[in-house]
Amino acid sequence: MKKADFKKVLLWVSVFVVVVVAAGGGAVADRLFGIKPLDLILPSRTTAIFDRRILNEESAVISVAEKVSPSVVTVSVKLPQRRVLQFSPFGGFSSRLQDPSPQDIGTGFVVSEDGLIVTNKHVVSDAEATYTVILNDDREFEVKQISRDPSNDIAVLKIEASGLAPVELGDSSNLKVGQFVVAIGTALGEFRHTVTTGVISGLGRGIVAGSVYEGYVERLDNVIQTDAAINPGNSGGPLLNSLGQVIGVNVAVAQGAQNVGFAIPINLVKDALEEFKKTGRFLPRAYLGVQYQMIESQTADLNDVPQGAYVIEVAQGSPAEEAGVRAGDIITAMAGVELTVENGGLAEVILKKKPGERVELEIFRGTGRTSVFVVLSEFPQ
Repeated sequence: MKKADFKKVLLWVSVFVVVVVAAGGGAVADRLFGIKPLDLILPSRTTAIFDRRILNEESAVISVAEKVSPSVVTVSVKLPQRRVLQFSPFGGFSSRLQDPSPQDIGTGFVVSEDGLIVTNKHVVSDAEATYTVILNDDREFEVKQISRDPSNDIAVLKIEASGLAPVELGDSSNLKVGQFVVAIGTALGEFRHTVTTGVISGLGRGIVAGSVYEGYVERLDNVIQTDAAINPGNSGGPLLNSLGQVIGVNVAVAQGAQNVGFAIPINLVKDALEEFKKTGRFLPRAYLGVQYQMIESQTADLNDVPQGAYVIEVAQGSPAEEAGVRAGDIITAMAGVELTVENGGLAEVILKKKPGERVELEIFRGTGRTSVFVVLSEFPQ
């Protein structure tokens, strides 16, 4: 072996021995004395970054909770005493008096110092009930006025108060999937000011909320999907970004699923609030007055009926009743637009109409077809 080659081999053997000794010595030192030699020489950058990330996230959540909690309220309802039916497999039907005790049912947030509060329309849907707003400091205020948005699941409550802490409204036009979010609300109608965290799971989702007499099956489009825990009772509460700005109004949770919740984008709420503050009311919406179910093409073919809106019930005193629409009718077209599930159905056509418009309804009734004219009224708040 040449002298130069021998030196190279000797060098590599020496390096190998040093590494083995260092590793072995480090292991012994770690085992006997808890000393990590490598940490002394080169601190773990990865661990430091990870710890800092967790600390920053925790600090953000704490900051948001402390900043916004004074602006988040619990909505409580007191129902009139009613007699309701209940069924038992052993005793059949029986009746009982409904408990009139106040019950926490939802959440809201303050948007003005003088007592304007935003929540969901479905939280305050009972016109015969009385509602109370409970602040973070346990002060209670009776709701003096309720204005319900006919176009969205939004309502504005008015209480007689001053010096309240309004939230800061953010911008929902530039949200990103994966963005960190915080939700605050009265979870399960029991645990006030519950704070949960998550991310934006999806954007531009569409969900459907059924309604008996509101003239349409309410479809909420372009809603935010999040995996932040949203439970019954969280409805009407704020969905917040890491700066504590409201970017959405929590509205629903997918039944039978976990970590799938939805929120109305705050920009939509801001537009509605602007109109409300100018006029004291929301933009009027056209009202027909039927409870219906859209018939899909497959169902229509199987039952030898046309596609359209199958009328389940007609609201008393509604434009539909005055025009002669009956339960069992299938409205196949409105104002010349055929009604199918694919094009949004009856809800989509009504959205484009104004109160006072006279439109033609094409109806399939029994085995024949007829048409009636109806004058749409203003959606009742």
